[in-house]
Amino acid sequence: MTWYTYQNGNYTVHINTEDGTKIKETDAEEFKAAFPESIDCKITDYCEMNCPWCHENSSLDGKHANIAGAVFIETLRPFTEIAIGGGNPLAHPNLVPFLEILQEKQVIANITVNQNHFINKLPFIEELVAKKLIYGLGISLVTPGEAFIGAVQKFPNAVIHVINGATKVDDIWELRNKGLKLLILGYKKFRRGVEHYSESIEQEQHRLWKLLPAIMTSFKACSFDNLALTQLKVKDLLSEVMWDAFYQGDDGSHTLYVDLVRREFALNSTSKIVYSLRDSIDEMFQVIQNPEVIEKDG
Repeated sequence: MTWYTYQNGNYTVHINTEDGTKIKETDAEEFKAAFPESIDCKITDYCEMNCPWCHENSSLDGKHANIAGAVFIETLRPFTEIAIGGGNPLAHPNLVPFLEILQEKQVIANITVNQNHFINKLPFIEELVAKKLIYGLGISLVTPGEAFIGAVQKFPNAVIHVINGATKVDDIWELRNKGLKLLILGYKKFRRGVEHYSESIEQEQHRLWKLLPAIMTSFKACSFDNLALTQLKVKDLLSEVMWDAFYQGDDGSHTLYVDLVRREFALNSTSKIVYSLRDSIDEMFQVIQNPEVIEKDG
């Protein structure tokens, strides 16, 4: 295994790029980051899927970001993780040059794609992985099936993404006991997600909550974003020791969201308070860390 170690504020980070394992250590009572160790970065609003719950409002009319003009990339530390998404990031004409810049800076690039894009662009994704231009591969589930499961199993760092309520629980259940990794995302009542929310969504959320203990033990790894942790009350299912060991911290404690299409950044992708993009990642992180003393400019 390949481990990398770096210091961030008052704690030490050990990260394994082969399987995504991350260990953080500190002698302090809490972790205090000096810079973001993980960045959620949208590079395009273009997507032909038109998912009804898409909180980014991605569409065929969506624009690609000028990622070559993202000056803040030059200020990222080695081994920072950047999760690249959209829209459909595979459709961005400058995706490969962007990934090459990140690789040169030793930034760990992960990418999230829709299941249909994953299948249709499989050789391209295999090339990106082989060249180590991407490490983590998130795949948003559309529908399970043997061919899809077999394709995912070829990528050790692949994680299947599902949305609490939007993804049918039966589809999640079909993926269990296949040696797969699962990430459960919270349902975002934002943009199209507001219009799509319904009683049927709530029913699926309740079904997922009831089956969650069984689901959590049926995958090679089962993780959650912070919104899903809250919606599904995951803390109630874990001991205090386990929660303290696995909980990565609140949004903004060591993370931030960057929208390169709109040239904005924020606490997360559903924040109503946004700020104009800066040239320094440290400056952006300070804004997120101290919003009460920063005048809103977004």
